[in-house]
Amino acid sequence: MNRAKLNYLLDLLLTMLFIIVAFTGFFMYVAIPGGVPRGRYQEYMGISKATWTLIHNRSSIMFTIGIALHVILHKRWISCITATLLNKRENEQSCKIDEN
Repeated sequence: MNRAKLNYLLDLLLTMLFIIVAFTGFFMYVAIPGGVPRGRYQEYMGISKATWTLIHNRSSIMFTIGIALHVILHKRWISCITATLLNKRENEQSCKIDEN
């Protein structure tokens, strides 16, 4: 698998995970009451509060791991852009980014 395809698939996965984390977090904040002892067994949209929490927590962990992989795959680009910005474009020619 070439690097561009890997980046695309990782970005697609991160987008899907972000949507899941954002939706479950917003839904739990707005629709599910907190602090109710037996509330974890109550159902919201056909899913128990415990399951909503599990989905949110697991997808958040996967999202965090995916972001770490994303940063690792782009570390050269990040360092080149940072050096270019800090040195006011002196290193721009020395930072040719590989497309493969």
